[in-house]
Amino acid sequence: MLIARVVGEVVATEKHASHHARKSLLVQPLNLDGSNRGDAVVALDAVDAGIGDKVLLVTEGFSAMTSVGRPESPIDMAVIGVIDRVELLPALTDSAS
Repeated sequence: MLIARVVGEVVATEKHASHHARKSLLVQPLNLDGSNRGDAVVALDAVDAGIGDKVLLVTEGFSAMTSVGRPESPIDMAVIGVIDRVELLPALTDSAS
């Protein structure tokens, strides 16, 4: 899974039947510091995310298909959550040293 930001919507006049009634989003994967991580990707939306939302992105085919309730869908990525906040804790150090 990755953290990403929704940067656009994908509009298609023709699409696979399993995508009926689902939005396709253009999402930009992010590093933990909020900087871009690689190229933007297309993902099927399961949570009604919008442009600018920080989201949780699943990036494996079977997980993506089942998380959007479309087990026969030809997808690799799906938006499965809207992130309210990310809180990073300081790294734990080994106290035994």
